Amino acid sequence: MTKGSPMALLLSFSIPLFIGNLFQQLYSMVDTIVVGRFVGVDALAAVGSTSGFSFMVVGFAQGLTAGFAVIVSQRYGAKDEEAMRKAYAMSILCSALFSVVIALLFGLLSMPLLRLINTPENIIADANAYISIIYFGIGTAIFYNLFSSILRAVGDSRSPVIFLLISSALNVVLDLFFVIVIPLGCSGVAIATIIAQGISAVISYIYIKRKFPVFRIGREDWKLDKALCLRLVRIGIPGAVQFSVCALGVIIVQGAINGFGSNTVAAYSVGGKIENLVTQFFPAVGMGISTFAGQNLGAGNLERIRKGFRTSFVIMVAGAAVAFAVIRTFAVPFSYIFMDPGTTDPAIIEQAVIYADTISWFFIPLGLIFIFRTGSQGLGSGLIPMISSILELGFRAIAAFTLPLALGYMGICLSSPAAWCAAGFALPFCYLSLMRRIERRSRIQL
Repeated sequence: MTKGSPMALLLSFSIPLFIGNLFQQLYSMVDTIVVGRFVGVDALAAVGSTSGFSFMVVGFAQGLTAGFAVIVSQRYGAKDEEAMRKAYAMSILCSALFSVVIALLFGLLSMPLLRLINTPENIIADANAYISIIYFGIGTAIFYNLFSSILRAVGDSRSPVIFLLISSALNVVLDLFFVIVIPLGCSGVAIATIIAQGISAVISYIYIKRKFPVFRIGREDWKLDKALCLRLVRIGIPGAVQFSVCALGVIIVQGAINGFGSNTVAAYSVGGKIENLVTQFFPAVGMGISTFAGQNLGAGNLERIRKGFRTSFVIMVAGAAVAFAVIRTFAVPFSYIFMDPGTTDPAIIEQAVIYADTISWFFIPLGLIFIFRTGSQGLGSGLIPMISSILELGFRAIAAFTLPLALGYMGICLSSPAAWCAAGFALPFCYLSLMRRIERRSRIQL
């Protein structure tokens, strides 16, 4: 990314990531569609009410394993095969440990956590059944993300997308099997998700072993290296915590929504799925500018970094316009995908569309978050992303428990946009300050 058109480079990097992100959303979307269509609105609300907790543990897994892969990537670049294999083995051991800890901790606390956010009584049993299975099966998500991160670390970005497509297709088939053929309801879609992720993780592991002989781990590689494990954890934890902080904000908003009853929970869940679908381009562009900024920082091309950020802003605004148009045109038919129009209360559809329409006006500040938060990471800053996450959490919490008092459901709809604006409009100034510091260091070194 140090040569050529920034526009062409960023688009060619971001579009495949965008496609992968869309399929990543299929997991939770298919679960919601199947239970909403074949079980009922209460089941849809039950699954939807757990989205924050699910995001917390799955996001933690993504951030953690991406950090583990950094060491593998560095040693791959240094062509140190023995050290790379050792890092791979210790990553697997650390992933196994975190799988057990997370499963036990969150699995045992699932019901108390659901009660903490006032989950409606008519859906709490189904919500607990669903999220408990997700917690106890979290190892499948951790290992799938680990193997995908390892593949990307050695330059293979295509295979993780293929494995994701396989997993998504399996998830659809298994969802229908465990809900229609074996009527297990919310538990069925959770079981389907775990099985699909587990199969994808196994396929990924076998592929890595066969495609990359360097990763064929021997007995010596499995010998515990405490110093290396600590280094892996130190790199992985900050990214994992950042996801968890964002998820905590989602959980706080969910607690406020739960006070409106299960129908509103169902409507908000559907609106959230629509939001997730149309905004997946933003994190893809964020990853693009992060890679662009990191490579050009290493090459000392500071002016090219600035040009890259300006270009990514233009791309983001265009993406925000497309996302806005999609929501304004298709929010109603999208909502009916999740529910049976013949039996669903029209008020639920109306509330889902109100949420989608409301947040569509705030996609630019959301895009700013992904560009400047992720881009700052590419420039080597861990502080700016952490501060912005905490700022977003604080404003989301304040908005969730103040705006509904004056505006009712509309106040809930404005909670996330309030957080986006607070973080999104502050981050460009943080980026400018960071660039000035980098330029000063560059002049001193010269």
